[in-house]
Amino acid sequence: MTSAAAVSATEVRVLEGPNLYSAQPAMKVILQVPGYLAAPEPALRALAARVGLKGARPGAPDSEQRQRFVMRFTTAVVRRVAAESGTARLSVRTRTGGSRQEIVVAFPWRRRGRGLALGEALAPVLTALLDPVEAVGDEAVAGVIAAVTAADPGDKPNVVTPKVPVASITGTNGKTTTTRLLAHIGMTAGLRTAWSSTDGVVAQGEMVEPGDYSGPAGARTVLSTPGVQLGILETARGGMLLKGMGVSANDVSVVTNVSADHLGLQGIDTIDQLAEVKAIVTLATRPDGWVVLNGDDPRVWAMRTRIKARPWAFSLDPDSPALRESLAAGGRGVTVLDGDIVVLHPGADPDHLAAILDVPVTLSGLSEHNIANALAATAAALGLGLPRQAVIEGLRTFAPDPAHNPGRMNVYTYPLADGGTVTVIVDLAHNEAGLEALLRVCDGLRVPGALVHLGLGTAGDRTDDLLQSLGELAGRRADTIAAVHKEHYLRGRTMEDLETQLRIGLSRVGVAEIDSHSTELDGLKALVARASDGDVVAVMCHSDRVLLDAWLTEEGATPDDAAAIRRKVVAARGEHEQEAAITALWEREDAEARIADAQALLSAHPGDARLLFELGGAFDAAGQEAEAVGYYEQALAAGLREPHRHRAEIQLASSRRALGDPAAALEILDRLVDQRPGSTAVIAFRALAAFDAGRAGAAVADLVDALLAHSGDADGEAYRAALHRYAAALR
Repeated sequence: MTSAAAVSATEVRVLEGPNLYSAQPAMKVILQVPGYLAAPEPALRALAARVGLKGARPGAPDSEQRQRFVMRFTTAVVRRVAAESGTARLSVRTRTGGSRQEIVVAFPWRRRGRGLALGEALAPVLTALLDPVEAVGDEAVAGVIAAVTAADPGDKPNVVTPKVPVASITGTNGKTTTTRLLAHIGMTAGLRTAWSSTDGVVAQGEMVEPGDYSGPAGARTVLSTPGVQLGILETARGGMLLKGMGVSANDVSVVTNVSADHLGLQGIDTIDQLAEVKAIVTLATRPDGWVVLNGDDPRVWAMRTRIKARPWAFSLDPDSPALRESLAAGGRGVTVLDGDIVVLHPGADPDHLAAILDVPVTLSGLSEHNIANALAATAAALGLGLPRQAVIEGLRTFAPDPAHNPGRMNVYTYPLADGGTVTVIVDLAHNEAGLEALLRVCDGLRVPGALVHLGLGTAGDRTDDLLQSLGELAGRRADTIAAVHKEHYLRGRTMEDLETQLRIGLSRVGVAEIDSHSTELDGLKALVARASDGDVVAVMCHSDRVLLDAWLTEEGATPDDAAAIRRKVVAARGEHEQEAAITALWEREDAEARIADAQALLSAHPGDARLLFELGGAFDAAGQEAEAVGYYEQALAAGLREPHRHRAEIQLASSRRALGDPAAALEILDRLVDQRPGSTAVIAFRALAAFDAGRAGAAVADLVDALLAHSGDADGEAYRAALHRYAAALR
């Protein structure tokens, strides 16, 4: 086993900052060790003794025990070479790799040249040690020691030590929104703030360097910004794995959540392993700083056990055990209580900051994940020492629009050519959790009876299982679906392969065919073209956000502000923004006072279809059917939506009958019977109109059939057929 195939290095990587293996810069070496897995056990026992591992048990060839032995043996070799080349007490970390024959070795470095020399020597020296002639292995070890000792020391680590307060934000979903919101609060507090994210590096709201700067380069650029007083760093998984963190320490760290995403890359195959990567930012937090953790995510909350800083839990549940545990440990909590964002201190009353309805990023409380992001940003801002009032003002003024939070749950109102509007949502939604959150918002913004049209797509560096799960989720929740591709984010896949996986998931829930578009913009145009008044169109957007925003603007669409979103949320519930006033209106006993109140409401909101309907109802209830008819017709013409539209038609028909025009009433009610065959009210009103029109037999027949349709008693069952025959004879 002396060939080069015995041990080989597939990667020798320099990690510049805190990383998965150490709080210091480290060398990471991935080794393939088939020679050690196959070697006879007695030979490895002797080899272990030569490096000081007396009594080691290598285990059977190709066993898990053997792999652990190789890890331990490699650690001993690294420490021996380091010690004899001048580095004592070296901390060495080893891990299993992606297969039985792969192991990962990491150790800190102070000078790049010597660290690389040791990392690059590992595979050759481990191979030489397998030689049955001991002198060969000893000579190889001596040669490596000499080479490492003589190596050019090289540069010192390039990791930045911040001179201003810094927050590091990570998580699977929500880190970009949390970063932007926290930066907005920082600017609201009057600090010159710079931040990095997957969109680029931004200083005081101005783009400094576009591109994905969620790694160490972004941190360096942020902290080198002239006059910077506060740095906010979005810290992604990839940067930490490939280069380490860009700063030596932070004052506040935030972990928003951990869910399945980017698995199968850089040796991270499970959610637990991904959580370990995300936890790097928490271990780099200064002891007098704050670690802000999602108390509703067990993997995130478990990170508190290893931190040196103080914990600050955030949770949507005010009774969450995580909040109690955080306070018991001398930490803080932030949650939602009585509809307000509140901060919890040990032994003190909750501090109410702002109502959820007054925090635009939450979409009037509809977006649970953005409520969580707001809680995280609140804790981070207060942990950085920003003034309480600035935090409140920042929460109230940060909007989910293309200016403040581009590409993250941006909501537009799109005008249709033939009247009416469509709600358009542009959101990253790059994984299951993101898509579920997007579809939840879609449901919360569509009016009763409206449809959700989804542009489905994501980046190619997702597993087949994840892509299939996205398809299945979309098929369950959206009414119409189109694949929208992202050419620049295929990452090794083809469009055909990616779409095949999505279609597999869709087929599991009975969706056999979907349209396909090569770009996000083409998909948006097609989905909007098929949408009707009140529908919601959502696009999972990665690459074409700027193009989508420009096209929507050209088409006359406008971004929704907090007030517009609130109106849509209320309408989606079948309610009205003046619902309380409408309820009070119908609690009035005096008919004329009720009419006056309804007229005042309509004057304050002219042309409002719902208020036109309510005023018509007020006249109707007062016995003034002639006045009621006009308002019912105006309400219907103004686009009155369900569940009030069909009620307006029923009441219009009833008023027409009362005014002596049963034929007009029947015309309306005949149509409604076809549309709502189970409505007893429609059947009853039609029977009354038919009676007035001289069709008493038909009226009774309709009532008999309706009564039988809703009857489950024994007599009804016994005489059902006969009664239906009598009803038919009456007709």
